[in-house]
Amino acid sequence: MCRELVHKSGGGRRGPRAFRLPCMTHMRILALETTERTASVAAAEHNKVLVSLPCDSTLRSAQSLAPAIGQLLRTVHWEPRSVELVAVSVGPGSFTGLRVGLTTAKLFAYAVGAEILGIDTLEVVAAAAPSGVEQVWAAMDAQRGQWVVQQFGRSAEGWQCPRGPASLVVAESWLEGLPPGSAISGPVLHKVLGRLPREAQPLPAELWPPTAANVAMLASRDYAAGRRDDLWTLVPRYSRPSAAEERLRQPLER
Repeated sequence: MCRELVHKSGGGRRGPRAFRLPCMTHMRILALETTERTASVAAAEHNKVLVSLPCDSTLRSAQSLAPAIGQLLRTVHWEPRSVELVAVSVGPGSFTGLRVGLTTAKLFAYAVGAEILGIDTLEVVAAAAPSGVEQVWAAMDAQRGQWVVQQFGRSAEGWQCPRGPASLVVAESWLEGLPPGSAISGPVLHKVLGRLPREAQPLPAELWPPTAANVAMLASRDYAAGRRDDLWTLVPRYSRPSAAEERLRQPLER
């Protein structure tokens, strides 16, 4: 899909990017991002983000997401049934956050008759890279000293596109092996502030969190390029099985 699109970046500021793509969709999009503790929602139409709102940071996503959606729809003066596409980040990320976001997206889409599209969270992180950054590593916390990382590179059309599959790595070893000058982004960097090796070049901290605004723009791009997801089969993309699942897979001790 990256090869089929034309992109003009709005720079490295956090929030809605200045995408103007004639082949993007003009439908009304409700976007949800819930992989971090503080979730966000956004409304997009006519190839641009109209409004992006953070959820209440004092509440968990399960408590704050529905009120934020209601506030967003009131702000843009949309009736729920006027939403045509629900876009949601599907991971990797928090087990609970992903479940809450995807369940909410599915319920909303089913109730109003909208389509649904899942967006990879690492790609959402990479999408915030400033236009002058040609390659960037996006990283998410996988707990237990591990990260899930993926390299992205800017295509001729301007999008940050995957340069290989996502990998589950031991954070410290992976950081030590980075080539000099490697750009890196992602909310997990807050855990290693002051301890990043000299080779790593973190993007500005305000660009680290995945945002619903970039979920919306990536969904607009992908939908226009023909990608579709099924409401009933779309599932989160976890970086690893949960601790409970891993215990179940272990052979019983005699």
